[in-house]
Amino acid sequence: MNKYRSHNCNELRKKDVGSRVLLSGWINKKRDHGNLLFIDLRDHYGITQFIIDKDNKNFSRLEKIQLETVIKIDGEVLERSKDTINKEIETGEIEVSIENFEILGNCKELPLPVFSDQEYAEEIRLKYRFLDLRRKKIHENIILRSNVISFIRSEMNKLGFLEFQTPILTASSPEGARDFLVPSRLSPGKFYALPQAPQQFKQLIMVSGFDRYFQIAPCFRDEDARADRSPGEFYQLDLEMSFVEQEDVFEIVEKLLVNTFTKFSKKKLMFKTFPKIPYKDALLKYGSDKPDLRNPLIIKDITEIFSREDVKFEIFKKLVKSGSKVRCIVTKDTKDKPRSFFDNIDKWTKEQGGSGLAYFTIEKDKDIVAKGPIGKFFSKNSIEDIMKKTEAKIGDSIFLACAEQKELERITGLVRDKIAQDLDLIDEKVFAFCWVVDYPMFEKDDKTKKIEFSHNPFSMPQGKIDKINFDKPLEILAFQYDIVCNGVELSSGAIRNHIPELMYKLFSIVGYDKKQVNDKFSGMINALSYGAPPHGGIAPGIDRIVMLLAEEKNIREVTMFPMNQNAQDLMMNAPSQVSEDQLKELNLILKSKK
Repeated sequence: MNKYRSHNCNELRKKDVGSRVLLSGWINKKRDHGNLLFIDLRDHYGITQFIIDKDNKNFSRLEKIQLETVIKIDGEVLERSKDTINKEIETGEIEVSIENFEILGNCKELPLPVFSDQEYAEEIRLKYRFLDLRRKKIHENIILRSNVISFIRSEMNKLGFLEFQTPILTASSPEGARDFLVPSRLSPGKFYALPQAPQQFKQLIMVSGFDRYFQIAPCFRDEDARADRSPGEFYQLDLEMSFVEQEDVFEIVEKLLVNTFTKFSKKKLMFKTFPKIPYKDALLKYGSDKPDLRNPLIIKDITEIFSREDVKFEIFKKLVKSGSKVRCIVTKDTKDKPRSFFDNIDKWTKEQGGSGLAYFTIEKDKDIVAKGPIGKFFSKNSIEDIMKKTEAKIGDSIFLACAEQKELERITGLVRDKIAQDLDLIDEKVFAFCWVVDYPMFEKDDKTKKIEFSHNPFSMPQGKIDKINFDKPLEILAFQYDIVCNGVELSSGAIRNHIPELMYKLFSIVGYDKKQVNDKFSGMINALSYGAPPHGGIAPGIDRIVMLLAEEKNIREVTMFPMNQNAQDLMMNAPSQVSEDQLKELNLILKSKK
């Protein structure tokens, strides 16, 4: 028998009553009833209750022992009386009478409670992450993460994918986020970069003749923290396929995600076949390219209404003449909502940097009228026209916003979410997946006015190559797509551009000449010149998938050892200073700050 345990702390049942057992674990809780002391012993698997009376020689020592001390106990399994059964734990029908114990690991005074999942200061939680990970909820989140990754690996194998590992030390890329750079000792003055993603390598795997690749890939980006992304590093399910079109990638990913979310959650899927929403429509209808389809509210464009003579709302009319647009959100049957409901939405919008919202409610006495602060500026005919365009009914209310298009999309997207939350319209019991498709290949930078790639520069443009109008780059669409769930972007993907001459042409639009492309992407462009198959892929974020399944709002709750908002590991004190000898070896000199 193992010298530390005959059973784990979730194993004993009624059938084991009368057995002598040996268990080891952490003291989770103690309850002192004077003559009796109850101890809950916890290990990775669960909890077992132990009992000792004051006549036992070990009573006084156990009475003083610190919580979270690691101990080994041997004793006899007893059946609990009916009125003391604990149905919240699987070992709740038994308890173990303590005969002897041994301390295996002493514990100092705890900086945070382990036996409860109460909120606690993040700085303490991250500094003492090894203690935080003992807590039930986060411990289960990390187990869930492991199980999800194992399941995904199994499913990918079933789908005919092979798992390969790509390099961690690679070349810096001029596109995307900031790289983490690693100085080379053997090539003084030169640097490796940690991969932001295995993008070029996975394409090279396809060029190498492998048909379906995947990897649970670590990715490194020197960017600020967000609730749905850890600073520094994250993991993604990286996959690539040869001889495929966009729909082939969709079919594989939908099958994988449906199976994964069905297995690990009791929530229902709103769609088994995910809807495809063009990027342009997503911004118009939802104000975001990450739409939460659980929210039933749809944004409508009613700009043309403000060119009518019988609409007297001059503020909006003047803005429309100068190029602004007007969009609105209809809230169903809200005529009885108090004025404070509407005013609070307006106030909140201003707090988000918007210029505020106009609003009115549609009512009918003898005629249809608009009631509210701006209702008097609309004729009966204009209200009926708005009702027709927005599918609004009597008793509904309409919120209106006016701004330049980009700002209008931002603010209406935020307002759409806010109104849905205030009206409790979000169904929290479902997962709503969708694809956002037809991304523009290029966009114009607001500040520099230069043309830039809008997404992935290695994507294939849509349409026959000889029919693409390169003189109008902002009109070129790409075979690029995002997978979104409940307003969270899980991944971007694309059908890749595998034609070197086309790649040179597209890069020339953003200012790269042929030599620059060859220098920056030498491995890729060289490989594509030796017979490359059409290929495409995607890389859903593992952290975000687990975050959704665990119903957590912050990705740190599903990451074993996360950094804080400033990309610092408080537990290991990273980043840290290095010695002069180390710097000398790498031919580096630190510049002192003035």
